Amino acid sequence: MPRPSLSSLALSLSLSALLALSACTAPKDSSQSAENAAVAPALTAAQVSSEKARISYIVGRDFAASIEPIRGELDTELVLRAIRDAQAGRASLFDQAQSKKIREGFSEHLRAAHDAQVKALAARNLETGAAFLKKNAQAAGVKTTASGLQYRVLREGKGAHPKASDTVRVNYLGRLLDGSKFESTYDTDHPAEFVLAQVMPGWTEGVQLMTPGAKYRFWVPARLAYGDRGLAGQIEPNSVLDFEIELLEIAGEGVPVHDE
Repeated sequence: MPRPSLSSLALSLSLSALLALSACTAPKDSSQSAENAAVAPALTAAQVSSEKARISYIVGRDFAASIEPIRGELDTELVLRAIRDAQAGRASLFDQAQSKKIREGFSEHLRAAHDAQVKALAARNLETGAAFLKKNAQAAGVKTTASGLQYRVLREGKGAHPKASDTVRVNYLGRLLDGSKFESTYDTDHPAEFVLAQVMPGWTEGVQLMTPGAKYRFWVPARLAYGDRGLAGQIEPNSVLDFEIELLEIAGEGVPVHDE
């Protein structure tokens, strides 16, 4: 849990709720950053040598970090003026009803901007994913199922194929199309175990093609993965996912693991 700081006090204007909506708002305005930096010279360590100075500096940095996602929406100098006015005991320029209306309007603005960005990102990813899958379908050893799931056999196993109702034990590595890893059982040093019908459709279908000891590589279209919702903080909407999966066993059957 983060420690209390000026951000939690000064954001009594409900900015905390607004910040949650602003994670995907417009890019930072670098020109504004340069302009603000030019207002005053940077502090030196000598200027923050006392305990009060150090705390003041850290609180200020925390506050700056807390409003960073919406910095482009704010006039920094007015923010600082409002803080000084409040600390001086001056009355607000807006009464409670007016302040509430301003907050709600800003919240709606951020929500609309966020939604527009998500839709644009989803559309770009859908186009990129479709182009990738079309090209990948022609690669050596790649097969495409009727649903659009693509796979390549890296190692065959033997025995029975699991059913959707079965519990399976697997090792896997999940990547995005740019090659970045988002999940791996190899990093946790223990396999995953789950009912096959309770995972994403691409997995449910794909793992049923395998037998214990097999290792396949799958390219899962967005509609068979997280779709246009994505996975917050990890996977963008309409992302094609790249998995390497080893089927270790179908739980209860005691099929031994095949080493590479």
